[in-house]
Amino acid sequence: MHDRLHRSSGTGIATADAATAPFGGPWSRLPAAQQPDWADHESLPSTRERISRLPPLVDIAETDRLRADLAQVAQGRASLLQAGDCAEDLGECTAEHARVKIAVLSGLGGHMRRLFGLNVVQVGRMGGQFAKPRSYGVETVDGIELPVFRGHLVNSEEPTPRARRPDPLRMLDARTASEVVVREVRRHRDRGRATGYTDAGPWVSHEALVLDYEVPHLRRDGVDGRLLLGSTHLPWLGERTRDPGSAHTALLAAIANPVACKIGPSATPEQVVRLCRVLDPDRRPGRLVLITRMGHDRIGAALPGIIEAVRDSGHPVVWVCDPMHGNTVRTDEGHKTRHLSDIVAEARSFLGILRRYRLHPGGFHLEVTAADVTECVGGPVGDPAEVGKRYTSLCDPRLNPEQAHLFLTACA
Repeated sequence: MHDRLHRSSGTGIATADAATAPFGGPWSRLPAAQQPDWADHESLPSTRERISRLPPLVDIAETDRLRADLAQVAQGRASLLQAGDCAEDLGECTAEHARVKIAVLSGLGGHMRRLFGLNVVQVGRMGGQFAKPRSYGVETVDGIELPVFRGHLVNSEEPTPRARRPDPLRMLDARTASEVVVREVRRHRDRGRATGYTDAGPWVSHEALVLDYEVPHLRRDGVDGRLLLGSTHLPWLGERTRDPGSAHTALLAAIANPVACKIGPSATPEQVVRLCRVLDPDRRPGRLVLITRMGHDRIGAALPGIIEAVRDSGHPVVWVCDPMHGNTVRTDEGHKTRHLSDIVAEARSFLGILRRYRLHPGGFHLEVTAADVTECVGGPVGDPAEVGKRYTSLCDPRLNPEQAHLFLTACA
């Protein structure tokens, strides 16, 4: 097969033919981990095609501005705060919910600016964070083996066989919900620029996980021919999909958006340098964000060699710390949680290591909710026994706003 592109009338953007695009790019010949088992669902081809004919959620001028903002971070002139829900809830993708989440992100960005003395590029985990990689394909609930929940883009969290069956029509629901969120983000950004607000953003980001959703969002710029991933401003590769030879890496290597990649403790310096070569061949500041997620007890051994190798390779990456994903534990009651003390410890180690190498610690990547949840231990949640009181996350535990402010203060 081959890529077929056709011009959408009046937009200057070419839309990908979704019936062939997922199989026509360089990613089509490479392995793709963590993909839903649609079981040859009859609606899959038409769903991809419908997405391919919709306007892109973001445009290439916006992604160029974000890349310029990230270049400021790469050069030590600004910081980055990427924060939001672990997995977005389709039921919370209203304009009102989006405005509340943007307000929390903006408040955290302002707090970070005051603490660190640099303008903050604000990027939300929102407007598309509907799919989650999972360690296992099934789970047992009340003695019944079920497909694991993979995010609202794929299936439902309800523990029934019917709800857990992957349904490609959910991709259309996710696309509609994303449009609502991105519209509010754009309005907030435009108002901020009109009033002279100095921090950059907010922008939207999500893990580019499900290729049947992402590839139909590809658009060819009608002016210079660059390829835009129109589903988000900043897509990222996860720890389970960052293989340099994977379909996901090939997809992100082909697009004009700035891109990010999670780096866990199993990554070797050689692997990370190879990723940099694939994702940032021109060594352009602002093109590539590396998000480390090591664990507070492993970062000291795992990160220095990676930093040395990337520095010596000449790639001007933005270094960001995700102190959440390597520090997940379970309470005695079985709830997944994270301890604020562990999160702070990893972040402080990250800051110290980067400064030791005379490199700029670019910022933080956090799972934060606007709600007053009790999913993580620390600050207002003083005892692990309190974790289950207000636990509403669809997947992993999130900081509440007070805990997120305490985290930033402790890192300053």
